[in-house]
Amino acid sequence: MTYGLDTTFLVQVDVADHPRHEAARELRDRLLGEGHGFALAPQVIAEYLHIVTDPARFEQPTSMAVALRHTRMWWDAVEVTRVVPGDEAVERLHQLMEQHSLGRKRILDTLLAATYAAAGITVIISSNGRDFRRFFDQVIEV
Repeated sequence: MTYGLDTTFLVQVDVADHPRHEAARELRDRLLGEGHGFALAPQVIAEYLHIVTDPARFEQPTSMAVALRHTRMWWDAVEVTRVVPGDEAVERLHQLMEQHSLGRKRILDTLLAATYAAAGITVIISSNGRDFRRFFDQVIEV
């Protein structure tokens, strides 16, 4: 199975000071050990870079150079399928926003869900399960 990745999971895996760091790494290792893979969209990479380099979120934020190395590692990993939003994802974004009467604060998560759905991804790993439950068959929370 291929699991869609949310930014929260990447942050948990990569930031050693994160309270869910060990749990996220254990989940990653278990899924890979079972032969599963991950799906990753470019909007997750952009949000990850924004979050881990933010001094308002972390006492010692990650430097941009290190953050870029991490995102390149994820993007280039053989276990990762790159999922890029196309016409179908944009159409699904519009449909989901209208169907669920979503507002401006839900645009980015809805685009991520639409991107994964267009690629056939039905499960996402995220610590923000409530943001994704309506869009996926299953949400795995760390």
